[in-house]
Amino acid sequence: MDVATLERVSNFELRHLAAMAAIAEEGSFGRAAARLGYTQSTVSQQIAALERAVGGPVFDRPGGPKPVRLTPLGSVVLDHGRALLAKAAALADAVDRFQAGDGRIDIGTFQSVSNVILPSVVRRLRDEHPGCDIRLSEEEPDQPQIGDLDLLFYDGRIDGDAEHRKLLDDPYLLVARVGAFPEGPVPLDQLDGTPMVAWPLTCDQPLMEQAVARSGARPQIVFRSAVNDTLLSMVRAGLGSALLPWLAILGADVPSDDRLRIHELRPTLPPREIYLHWQAGRIHSPLAAHAVDIALEVAAELAPPPTTA
Repeated sequence: MDVATLERVSNFELRHLAAMAAIAEEGSFGRAAARLGYTQSTVSQQIAALERAVGGPVFDRPGGPKPVRLTPLGSVVLDHGRALLAKAAALADAVDRFQAGDGRIDIGTFQSVSNVILPSVVRRLRDEHPGCDIRLSEEEPDQPQIGDLDLLFYDGRIDGDAEHRKLLDDPYLLVARVGAFPEGPVPLDQLDGTPMVAWPLTCDQPLMEQAVARSGARPQIVFRSAVNDTLLSMVRAGLGSALLPWLAILGADVPSDDRLRIHELRPTLPPREIYLHWQAGRIHSPLAAHAVDIALEVAAELAPPPTTA
């Protein structure tokens, strides 16, 4: 395509093509103008501008009551013009759907959030925006990266060019078999030498274990697993007790398990902090902005941990 042709095509306007399509379908400039809500002179001006752009007439105008007809050039222009109009309509629809919240959102998450917070977020997004595309990925790396994610849940603040909102403090509690400890809060020093099952030394786990050690207690870690259900199965089997944050306990429905007891600790350990992150400077889509609002509401509504056991 030469430069002159490119310049002519660049002078096309969608409203010119829309006017041309209306005239071809109605058979007259007057009826097309009424359909489009224009004056007939405005439609004539639009067709004149289109004919200048393509370098020739697009309609034969026999005059009188006879309908106007496409010229051979007009048939070529209208054939391709209808395809452009369809693509423009699809683009406008996609933008409208995006602005309404029916776009795509990519969310990074981890086990506790996946079990307790995220289901409510996903359900509300789908209820309010049935056409949205929600994509989830679950990892618990030592050094998480937002990358192409719109939102990232993580237990702690991440390094790099990221913004965040804190969702909640997630206190650590002791989960043990019934009768393993007296009812009520358990002094941390009673955990010294006690068999324990625990998460791997990633994310917030090292900080929690360091806090336990500073209290003077050194539990005997007999098993590690990143899967909450596996740890709790080992507690039920009598392998050891577990120090777990409240979200993990709640997500595994421990409060309803009559084989297990939940104990507060004295003194309490520093809580795990749950944050929602996104790329710094990134403009949220309406869907992502709504997801942040929902996550904050869900976190605020979570039932607090038991005060006694």
